[in-house]
Amino acid sequence: MSMHAQPAVLSLSASELARRLRARELRSVDVVGAHVRRAQAVNGRLNALVVKRFGEAMAEAERADAELDRGADPALRPLLGVPCTIKESFGFEGMPNAAGLVSRGAYRAPADCVTVARLRQAGAIPLGVTNTSELCMWLESSNRLYGRTSNPYDYRHMVGGSSGGEGAIVGAGASPFGLGSDIGGSIRLPAFFNGVFGHKASSGLVPSTGQYPPCDGDARRMLGTGPLCRRAEDLMPLLRILAGPDGVDDTVVPRTLGDPAEVALTGLRVRVVLQAGFGTVAPELRSAIQRAARALAALGAQVDHGEIPELKQSFLLWSQKLAVASPHSFHALLGQGEGPPLGRELVRWAVRRSPHTLPALGLALLEKVPGMGKPDPARVQADLDRTLAAILRTIEPGGVLLCPTFPRVAPRHGVPLLRPFDSGYTGVFNALELPATQVPAGLSRQGLPLGLQVVGLHGQDHVTIAVAMALEKALGGWIPPWQSGRPHAS
Repeated sequence: MSMHAQPAVLSLSASELARRLRARELRSVDVVGAHVRRAQAVNGRLNALVVKRFGEAMAEAERADAELDRGADPALRPLLGVPCTIKESFGFEGMPNAAGLVSRGAYRAPADCVTVARLRQAGAIPLGVTNTSELCMWLESSNRLYGRTSNPYDYRHMVGGSSGGEGAIVGAGASPFGLGSDIGGSIRLPAFFNGVFGHKASSGLVPSTGQYPPCDGDARRMLGTGPLCRRAEDLMPLLRILAGPDGVDDTVVPRTLGDPAEVALTGLRVRVVLQAGFGTVAPELRSAIQRAARALAALGAQVDHGEIPELKQSFLLWSQKLAVASPHSFHALLGQGEGPPLGRELVRWAVRRSPHTLPALGLALLEKVPGMGKPDPARVQADLDRTLAAILRTIEPGGVLLCPTFPRVAPRHGVPLLRPFDSGYTGVFNALELPATQVPAGLSRQGLPLGLQVVGLHGQDHVTIAVAMALEKALGGWIPPWQSGRPHAS
């Protein structure tokens, strides 16, 4: 089958697939089989799925069909028979859980972590686990254990990190949705670079239990677990499945989630902030955000434009908050307790013998630089409080910000090493604990995805998702790579 004649099921949302499966218009073996074949066709070039379980998935699809034939309760099994993918850093019974760390490569998870268990209990069928950056702390999903992941729109370009494998496999049309995590942009950046939707939840909504590396202390409030998906209508149903206390992560408390269908766009306060981080935003991305603003204005939203000066220090705000909140040093995590000798590892890296990537060694080394230790917590919190107050003044009682996700489209492989501070556009909202939804906005002249993030007030995840759903209709949403017409697309 040519890349221009893909099965229709590869374009449907998980919600629509589930509806058609329940109506018995589709069979799970056919839906899962189509996604398996798409993954087999593209993964050799992408290296997004790093460990596959296609045989197990097809067997689970057969069992799902039998259950659907008997009339399964959709309230209990809303995703029954629908395929998905899982970021490798989540504990998934019998699967690796190394986050790209060579020394942990032989480890296999003894059980499903809470979010994987919730998806599987809902009936989802994982096709495998996907690549990350080393220890989930870099913009590029590349490590010495699994290698480097490439972009489905142009394999010469990167996919983002750390949920880069998820972004690539969902963007390629080989998975309706995936499970990702985001402590500084790790859902939104891969969703942006790969042309799909992604949601970083408000703090305290989804437990992080069972992920590696472990996220402890106050850093758990910065970590948002959530979905990446090709259609916006899946965001809220998936969030409802994932959300809620698990009795282990004490940052998560019971919350009542709102309904995107009840969000009135008429009169909604929308502030366009084009300079919410370091680095000048490319003209094509500025234009995409302006198109989104005009679309919302046409729907009755109250749109205005203006910078929030406090956000110009976004990378510093995020990095200092993470330094204060994290009980473990990155260097220690790199050695699973005792950090490796960095001088030796840099020499080994230079002759291609180190088990670590250069970004990982660089981050560990940066911790050792005088003045780069833990900043004063009170000062950091005061800076964040001022920034949050400025946002509240702008969009209360329930509006949103439209911001760049990154200052340019997906860079070529390796380029972020030269521009490490560009990720500040996303991380600041982790530090502020706010919900943020990544929305695709067409393709650039190069054929690479454009997009923006919609940021809301704490606990108003349904508002950012409602805006994402409206923008999908206005801007076109995910454009499958096989429709991009580019020679390097998968």
